[in-house]
Amino acid sequence: MAGHLRTSSGDHVGRSPGCQAGSVTTAAAPPVLAEAVRPRAFVPFVAACMSMVALSIDTVLPAFDEIREAFSLAPKATEVSWVITAFFLGLAVGQLFYGTLSDRFGRKPLLLAGLVIYVIGAVLSALAPNLGLLVAARVLWGLGAAGPRSIAVAMVRDTSSGVAMARTMSFAMSIFMLVPVLAPGIGALLMTVLPWQSVLWFPGLGALGLIVWVLAMPETLAPERRRPMAPRVILDGARTVVRTPTTMWLGCSATVLFAAMASYLGTCELIMTDTYDLADLFPVVFGAIAVVLAVASLINSRLVVRFGVHRLLRGTILAGLAANVVFTTVTLATGGAPPFAFYLVGMAFVLGANNLVLPNANTAAMEPMGAMAGTAASVLGVVMTAGGALLAAVLDGFADGSVTPLAVGMLALVAIGAAAVLRGTRPSAA
Repeated sequence: MAGHLRTSSGDHVGRSPGCQAGSVTTAAAPPVLAEAVRPRAFVPFVAACMSMVALSIDTVLPAFDEIREAFSLAPKATEVSWVITAFFLGLAVGQLFYGTLSDRFGRKPLLLAGLVIYVIGAVLSALAPNLGLLVAARVLWGLGAAGPRSIAVAMVRDTSSGVAMARTMSFAMSIFMLVPVLAPGIGALLMTVLPWQSVLWFPGLGALGLIVWVLAMPETLAPERRRPMAPRVILDGARTVVRTPTTMWLGCSATVLFAAMASYLGTCELIMTDTYDLADLFPVVFGAIAVVLAVASLINSRLVVRFGVHRLLRGTILAGLAANVVFTTVTLATGGAPPFAFYLVGMAFVLGANNLVLPNANTAAMEPMGAMAGTAASVLGVVMTAGGALLAAVLDGFADGSVTPLAVGMLALVAIGAAAVLRGTRPSAA
């Protein structure tokens, strides 16, 4: 399917190598692949791959107290947070390799390899006799989780582009967001009838089911589109990613917006406990906001068709910035303790806007990459995960139980994200 493609908003959606300046094209997947991949099965498959990361984190959160007790830690010991930090470390490092290797050997072999490592990491975590070995196993677990996380995005780019790609990602995100809604409750439920290690076994069983699903899926990267493994070729591919303004600016935006989301995840339970004294309602509130994010992703799949990726990016990031300004102003005016109803509605608007921007920023960043989708997914995944987690950790260090550090930190991050989106969606950056 060769030819020219321009979105309804006139956005540039990609440029094939060798095109003249100003010619807007997309490297569409070969027709045989478009016919082999059934959308109704492919979207849930992509969502399942993306969900493996969230499942590895959110299911474990309710077990923190049990982990402290099992390993003879103090009741409020912070060392247990390494269970999450170590996973993100492995995730960031792993994403550097999976996409690039899958550009050479195909998506399915690397996806299967990642899932096998994922299962091994889950098993070793469940059997770990002390916190140190648990943390080490979580690094390995993160290395495995990087496979489905990176390759799912590359597979979407293999089979679609432009508005179609953004819509596929939005549908997948709307399904994926069910995991944060359900996972903490699943973890708490498992621990009522089974030992706390069950929250570590459960994601491993999910990965085994996904392995069976992968075996039934077609390969999305045709042999003639694969890239050789020569170091020079890989280096040239990474250099192209770094030197593509749209990809780098929008990757920067995705990084700071991911940091804002991670900071919310790291402090929301503390806020519910210290500011509002509603610790028992935390799972309900967490799930309710996650539902809002899922709805935002579903709405995005419709808006992106009407307005185009770049136009929608500019509109939603500015709306999110405005929502953050209002939320922060009221938070500061109330001494860091706004009314609970305002906190809920405010966070729904702030995070909802954030979730409208993230999938489109990732989509637009990947669009110019074409045959280097795997390399691009790896580079962007490493930058977004490692950079976002580091920024979130810095913000979490200011947490004092009030809403103020979260509100001010998120406003600063979204402001940076807005500047990056406006710069990356200029026609000159395409």
